[in-house]
Amino acid sequence: MKYRLFHRKVYISFPFNLIMQEKSPFSSIVGKMIVTKEGKRLGFVKDITFETKSGELINVVVREPTPYVRNLNLERTGSNELLIPYNSIIAIGDFVIVSEEDLV
Repeated sequence: MKYRLFHRKVYISFPFNLIMQEKSPFSSIVGKMIVTKEGKRLGFVKDITFETKSGELINVVVREPTPYVRNLNLERTGSNELLIPYNSIIAIGDFVIVSEEDLV
């Protein structure tokens, strides 16, 4: 069962080797630009979906998708919002960097 998070203070632990594992508030991720490691812009983080029982992060919901991302054949929500699998994220810093190979 997937649920979306709304207006709740949640801390997310980033499972990346490139960044020291630390917890950051959910609000620090929302609004960040999503780019591929090749530098192609995909849009902005609108929300994150996660499994409520385990806390496992599942997808990032894309706000203002670029024309490029519309051609990637990504999964969509019931309200037609684009989803990027959380496991395709390489790093989170000033931008959310994703591996385009993991999107296809």
